[in-house]
Amino acid sequence: MALTLSVDRSSPIPLYYQLSQQLEEAISSGVLKPGDRIDTEVEIAQRYGLSRPTVRQAIAELVAKGLLVRRRGVGTQVVHSQLRRPVELTSLYDDLARASHQPRTRVLSVELLPAEGTVAESLNVPEGTTVRFLNRLRLDGDEPLALMRNWLPIDIAELDADALEESGLYELLRRAGVHMRIANQRIGAKAATAAEGKLLSVPSRSPLLTMERVSFDDAGRAVEYAAHSYRADSYSFETTLVER
Repeated sequence: MALTLSVDRSSPIPLYYQLSQQLEEAISSGVLKPGDRIDTEVEIAQRYGLSRPTVRQAIAELVAKGLLVRRRGVGTQVVHSQLRRPVELTSLYDDLARASHQPRTRVLSVELLPAEGTVAESLNVPEGTTVRFLNRLRLDGDEPLALMRNWLPIDIAELDADALEESGLYELLRRAGVHMRIANQRIGAKAATAAEGKLLSVPSRSPLLTMERVSFDDAGRAVEYAAHSYRADSYSFETTLVER
C-alpha cells in the first residue's frame, strides 16, 4: 500500500471514519489505482495502533461505496472509482474529461433508419422519417461504462464513426453550430440483457442506470433523442435540492 495514513485520537471524528476518508482520498487522487491491493486488517491495525474492528469498519465503508472489493484468495482490492455526474445538460464525454478521466468511444454502428414510435414523437417528426442512429460504447480508459444510443435528424450534422471515436457527440454538434439549450430527461433503472452485460463486462441481469433525454436547440427544435444505459457500480447521478 503505497501511502501513509494517520489518525488523530484527540479528534471527535471517529477513528474508522478518519481512516476510511484517507483511503477514499487516496483512491480518488490516483495514489491507489484500480487493481491495487491494500494491506490486511491485521497489518493496518498493527501499523497504526488501531483495533481490528476499527479497521474492518473503515474498509466496510469503502466496500459499501463500491471503492473496494474483497476477493477470496486475493485480498482487498481497489475497484474502478465511480463517476458521479451532475444532472445537467452535458455530455458524458465532456464530464469524463473534466474529471481527469480518460474517455474513449467504441462505435458499434452509425445508421440511417426510419423514425418510429418514441423516436418519432420525441424528435417531432412523422413516423418513417429518416433519422441518424448512433450506437456507441463509452469507456473510461479500458473500463466499459455506458451504452449510448442516440437518434438525430439527418440534417443536423455529418457524423461518422471516425469522428465519433475521436470526440464526444456534443462537441461535434457544437462544431456544426448546434447549441443545446434545454432538455427533458428521465432517469430510471433496468436489468442488463445478456448482450448489454457482455458489452459492459457485467453479468446478465446486473443493475443498470438508464437515462432518456430529448434535447432542444436555440430555436426550440428537438435535435436529439438519447437512450443510455450505465453500469450502476461505476456511475451515479447527483443533484442539489432546494426547499420550496
